[in-house]
Amino acid sequence: MKKAVKMAFEPEVIEVAIDDIQPMKTIKASIKKTAKYRQVTTSVREVGIIEHLVVYSLKQVPGKFLLLDGHLRLDVLKSLGKRSVRCLLATDDEGYTYNHKISRLAPIQEHFMILKAVEKGVSEERIAKALDVDVAKIRRKRNLLNGIDPEAVDMLKDKRITPTALRTLSRVVPDRQVEMCELMTAAHNYTVPFAKALLAATPPSQLKEPLKKKLKGLSPEEMARMEKETEGLVNDIKLIKESYGKDTLNLVLACGYLSRLLDNGKVVHFLSSHYPDILAEFRKIIAATSLAA
Repeated sequence: MKKAVKMAFEPEVIEVAIDDIQPMKTIKASIKKTAKYRQVTTSVREVGIIEHLVVYSLKQVPGKFLLLDGHLRLDVLKSLGKRSVRCLLATDDEGYTYNHKISRLAPIQEHFMILKAVEKGVSEERIAKALDVDVAKIRRKRNLLNGIDPEAVDMLKDKRITPTALRTLSRVVPDRQVEMCELMTAAHNYTVPFAKALLAATPPSQLKEPLKKKLKGLSPEEMARMEKETEGLVNDIKLIKESYGKDTLNLVLACGYLSRLLDNGKVVHFLSSHYPDILAEFRKIIAATSLAA
């Protein structure tokens, strides 16, 4: 019988007096001078606590709690004179920081969140104030996807691509944007230098405007070869995507057939007597696919 999965937190959020929370570390004066600390302070002052603190009830001291996550937030709350805070109550005193378990927000997702907030009546000025950034930065994030094809946006929506790389994408026509996204995804590379290299390898017919500068050290012949190789790579990626599903299905069927074949004692006896090398290869294939599964 399978064991029930233990819940990491109690289902109800609890209100805890700040004086009853014992931090696991102290916030140094140098940390309080950082931009991160200022952002947390501004956010808590403007919109309150968004992400609950995580505490663990100290069994040896009833009514007291050990702080597992949220040390900056707790310090800010103390400096603002708050007396209590809503917390998640952990069922175990895990000794790690929860922050590294969080999937960080991708730039495109951040863009959509800002748009949604603006649509609901939140001003750009208030968003900027809550995040402790200049309002011009919020406007740049709002306009992040100007000139980007919807298909390219869908491909990059959960990727850590920078605003500069996205602006590079916007300089080519929609079909080329999709090709560049496919190459970035295949290489798992969403950096600005890679985006600029793909831009440089783009044929003039696929540019929205002619490039003002060419890459230093590359002759026209080398640029033409780079464009041709990029085009070939895009075509290869498309062929692989089209055949991947079929190839995977054929592999599963073939491995299933081999597995059933080797379950037959007569077949194994015949192969071991006449074709031991083939039997060994069949067994290697079965073993490899079992490990992959």
